[in-house]
Amino acid sequence: MSKPLKISEEAAVQMPMKTVASLIIIVGLGTMGYCQIIERLNVADTRLQIMEKDLEENTEFRIKWPRGQLGSLPADSEQYMMLEDLYKTTDKLSEHIDSMSLNKVNIEFLTKQMDKVLSDIESLKDKARDMHYKNGNGQ
Repeated sequence: MSKPLKISEEAAVQMPMKTVASLIIIVGLGTMGYCQIIERLNVADTRLQIMEKDLEENTEFRIKWPRGQLGSLPADSEQYMMLEDLYKTTDKLSEHIDSMSLNKVNIEFLTKQMDKVLSDIESLKDKARDMHYKNGNGQ
């Protein structure tokens, strides 16, 4: 039978310094490699989470934008304001045109009245001339 191995605080181990330095370097390299692998996994996980969030937002945008649930672009708002102004201007122009058509009716009426007045004046002038010549004042 073999003797049991007894290790105590006072047990001494002798190793060449070259081996001790090699073990320290190997443990350091292993620890550094492990940390780099963990860091790369963290970077990849972060990128994946960002991409998933972007994908969710893109899907929400793709569905809600055509339905008008996300509002409108500033350019659209500006165009709506310009359209509203054009409608107001068109209404004013329509009212102006309507009032001008009433003016046209009034002008036509006044033109007819003026023609009648001119013909009446001419007939009165003719009568006055006739009376003037009948009375013997004509020369």
